Amino acid sequence: MARILIVDDAKFMRITLSNILKKANHEVVGEGENGKDAIELYRQLNPDLVTMDITMPEMSGIEAVREIKKEFPQAKVIMCSAMGQQKMVVEAIEAGAKDFIVKPFDEARVLDAINRVLN
Repeated sequence: MARILIVDDAKFMRITLSNILKKANHEVVGEGENGKDAIELYRQLNPDLVTMDITMPEMSGIEAVREIKKEFPQAKVIMCSAMGQQKMVVEAIEAGAKDFIVKPFDEARVLDAINRVLN
C-alpha cells in the first residue's frame, strides 16, 4: 500500500482523511498544516502520494504543488477542495496536481482517486 502525506490546515480534515486511508491499509507517513510544511515534509519523507488542501495559511496548496513538482517532477499530488473552487482546482491541475477530491470527503471517491493516481 502507499505511503501518504496529508496536508490540510484543519486538524479535523487531516483526521478524517487519515482514518479513510488507514482503513484502506495505506500508511500515513506525515501531516502538515500549510504549503511550507508540505514542501519540508515531502523532502524528509519522500511519500508515494500527497493529499493537499488548496486554501491554507502561509503558503497555498497550489504554490506548494508548484514547488514540490519543481524539485520532484515525479511527485503525485491530489488536491482537496471545498465545493465551488473549480477555478482553483483547474489551476492546481495546471500546477501539476494529478487529481482532486471534494470536501466533505466521500470515502469511495477518495480511495478511487488514490488508486487512479498510484496506478
